[in-house]
Amino acid sequence: MTATENPFAAPDPEQARAKRVPAALFRIAERHAATPEQRGRQVHPMVLGPHEAVRLVGFLLSGAALAEEGEAAVDRDDVLAALTLLPLVRAELDELELGLLRMARGRDLTWQDIAFGLGLNTPQAARQRAERLTDRVADGAEG
Repeated sequence: MTATENPFAAPDPEQARAKRVPAALFRIAERHAATPEQRGRQVHPMVLGPHEAVRLVGFLLSGAALAEEGEAAVDRDDVLAALTLLPLVRAELDELELGLLRMARGRDLTWQDIAFGLGLNTPQAARQRAERLTDRVADGAEG
């Protein structure tokens, strides 16, 4: 009997999070990106991406973005939806960073150059970061 068949087994946290991602995106899009003006606060005005949803909730909570008249206030579930998306955002950023590192090396940037760009102290730190990113991205692709 698997955990999904056993009503008394604890749910797998990763599966539960994966099931919440679309709901989290939809919730934030519906509540805070429903109009052209609201969508104009993000990078792509027609589609709310995970990083934009997280940023939008953070901006609305902090006051960096102002809610429009009649727009629902950010509530507990909006914050939980944004938190749900953070691992996805982190994984996307890891992939983006690793891609940039690979492209930088392909453009003959040295590890010293890359360390400087990343604000790291040594070329070794930059290489180690690339190795960690490679492992994390590979682990994410397998999961």
